[in-house]
Amino acid sequence: MKALLIEDEIPSSRRLTRKLTAENVEVVAELSSVQQAISWLRRNEHPEVFFVDIQLGDGLVFEIFKEIHITSYIIFTTAYDVYALQAFNYKSIAYLLKPITTEKLQEAIAKVKSFHAVSNRIEEIQQLITHAKETSVKNSFAVKIGRRIKIIKLPEIVCFYSEHNTTFIQTTNNQCFPIDYSLTYLETVLPKQLFYRVNRKFTIHKTFIERMESYTNSRLQIKLN
Repeated sequence: MKALLIEDEIPSSRRLTRKLTAENVEVVAELSSVQQAISWLRRNEHPEVFFVDIQLGDGLVFEIFKEIHITSYIIFTTAYDVYALQAFNYKSIAYLLKPITTEKLQEAIAKVKSFHAVSNRIEEIQQLITHAKETSVKNSFAVKIGRRIKIIKLPEIVCFYSEHNTTFIQTTNNQCFPIDYSLTYLETVLPKQLFYRVNRKFTIHKTFIERMESYTNSRLQIKLN
């Protein structure tokens, strides 16, 4: 298992690295600030789990998650419990208060391994559903929600959009889900009578287009209902 550390206290970072190494967890990088973490995450492959302090020298770690799409498991390591509720809005599986005991760290690592095993199995099932070669247009998409797989049918989809090198589905009940297809690929499998690629970033379900208006420089502005 590989891990990333985001911690601005060097002694704490070194202690945690030693503990993780003893548990056969490879620390791929030790980062100490919001900006350093954003820069590193944009240029490197993300490991399975992040160990992150919340209060960093240049802000709260939550600022990183606003800038970078993260699918890795997150374990918060902090001296404060006031952020616990906010922390669990993210894909966090543990909230460890400093000083971190070996027992608590082992429990958190075991939880990551358990979740990862389940996730791998779900990925296998999802690939059978979503990655099979289609012989006709798609009429639904499979998305992962925690340990479950949800099937979203075309009438439920307002649009597909691209952001941070990831494609998302936006549904009629205002939910967003990442999928493994590019907008370019979707053009080949979506029914053209229903979906319209309006630009590089959006493909819209025509049913939800209320009107189109002339805009500047011979462009169109699309209004959705």
